[in-house]
Amino acid sequence: MAMLVISATSFEIAPFLEFLRDKKNNLSHDIDVLITGVGLVSTTYALMKQIQIKRPAFILQAGIAGCFDRNFPLSGVVAIKQDTVADLGVMEKQKWQSVFELGFIRSNQFPWKRNWLINTSEKLKTCKLPKVKAITVNEISTSKKKIEAFRDAYDPMAETLEGVALHYVSLMENIPFLQIRSFSNYIGERNKKKWELNKSIDNLNRELIKYCHP
Repeated sequence: MAMLVISATSFEIAPFLEFLRDKKNNLSHDIDVLITGVGLVSTTYALMKQIQIKRPAFILQAGIAGCFDRNFPLSGVVAIKQDTVADLGVMEKQKWQSVFELGFIRSNQFPWKRNWLINTSEKLKTCKLPKVKAITVNEISTSKKKIEAFRDAYDPMAETLEGVALHYVSLMENIPFLQIRSFSNYIGERNKKKWELNKSIDNLNRELIKYCHP
């Protein structure tokens, strides 16, 4: 099976890249790796370009994320069951309105379902990681007011800068996909001494290697 592993940065999947360089590993998949760059725009472009060059049978996105739920342990790894763009809209009269509420995109206009991009593939169903909701943003959330607005509107567990790009492209191209994330920090926490960056990368790559080399 031709499998494409994508990540925003090589830093996030460095142990996995080292694993691939070890020629002693007998992989069950034909694996390509794509470093997309950070953010929705670069991820969408890089992914579409790669698909045109070599269409994969399956796409797996791996990276770190921020966590909304302070009861969930940092460095924990999850699979994203649905994702949406949280900051695409307008703040009007001190109330956030999404493009769906504004009527610019219909709530169930393909590939959207009730304002979400939902992964219904067997790859997600058979994944043993906790399955959670995520939002994708262009600005990392630090404002308490914005964080609460996102909680009220979406009730997400994870926040990333690229997830929706994977979901949108994969659904439009009808390619099975899976997004896995490990939590390096809680949303709004900017004191990096309280982050679990190294451990989250270790755990993320352990799951990534396990998936590619069961």
